Amino acid sequence: MNSRAKAVVLEEFGRKPLLREFAVPRPGTGEIVVACTYGGVCGTDLHLQQGHLPIPVPLVLGHEGLGTVAELGDGVHEDSLGEPIAVGDRVMWASSISCGQCVPCRQHREPTLCEHRLTYGVNRPISDAVPLAGAWAECILLHPGATIVKIPSAVDDLAAMSFACAGPTMVHALYERRPVRLGETVVVQGSGPVGLAAAAFAQLSGAKSVVIVGGPDERLDKAKECGIGDFHVNIVDQNSDTAIQQARDLLPSSGADLVIECTGSPLAIQQGIGFARRGGSYLIVGQYTDAGPTTINPHHIVRQQLDVIGSWAFSGAHLVEYVRMLPALTSRFDLAGLVTSFPLSDYADALTAVQSGKALKAVLATGPEFD
Repeated sequence: MNSRAKAVVLEEFGRKPLLREFAVPRPGTGEIVVACTYGGVCGTDLHLQQGHLPIPVPLVLGHEGLGTVAELGDGVHEDSLGEPIAVGDRVMWASSISCGQCVPCRQHREPTLCEHRLTYGVNRPISDAVPLAGAWAECILLHPGATIVKIPSAVDDLAAMSFACAGPTMVHALYERRPVRLGETVVVQGSGPVGLAAAAFAQLSGAKSVVIVGGPDERLDKAKECGIGDFHVNIVDQNSDTAIQQARDLLPSSGADLVIECTGSPLAIQQGIGFARRGGSYLIVGQYTDAGPTTINPHHIVRQQLDVIGSWAFSGAHLVEYVRMLPALTSRFDLAGLVTSFPLSDYADALTAVQSGKALKAVLATGPEFD
């Protein structure tokens, strides 16, 4: 590996990030240097750039990553599943390291709610000892406590990156918070990576029917091509009341057993409550940033005896389960077909493509072969 590495740095909110260069670190005890192959572009990265979350800047962006082990620090011999790890192995890593000591970690067993969580590409500024702590870079230093998992040999890199953040997020939501039960009718609101991950997992879990309510048509067509979802309703390019009725016509007369919100739009909440049957569940995942309030009638929650459940982010354990599920996911769905790759130097174009919806899932490719 070269002694210097390029990285995309967010220096000011509301401004275009800059491509900078840093010295490649040597790993200390318990650390790993990974040569990044891909860094995922997530909707959260747009919110970070726009200052919607309180994070320290400047920092190297990128909380989704995949790469090859370049150098192991002392004491590192296994990945998080206990498998031997060596230079050249393909790996993914969890974006966050929880402290294990605060009340949510120790008492509530909720590491996703850790009060001192450190997250690659989100709250590790370049003023730290090692600035290369984001995946939009040619390499990254992974610290002691990071969850690192080798990728199954049969799984394509782009397929693994398709749901790099959305996948573990939905593992948390559908394993810890509210599982899909055999034979259930499921509505998924949203057709971005989180929504498509929710739909794919619901199908793998034995849902009787999965209805995706999202848009635009290009995204829904891509979902169909990849085999994700049983029915697809465009609520973006037509009157919302018409789309809502189209979706309801695809459900049992009583409504959906489970509705999963993956839009990030507060307006979707009232619509989602209306899709659920009496005694059903509403799982809210997409409201990661504060997009503002919405108006709902709480009587409908009571009258429907609706379980309303929130799910926030994911932990290292959820990334482990996502990687373990990749062979099953890729055997059923064309996940690589969801991904558009951009060279690292074209990071601005990647951000624009995600913001405009032209790219369903964008990744930044690093290394000389991608220049």
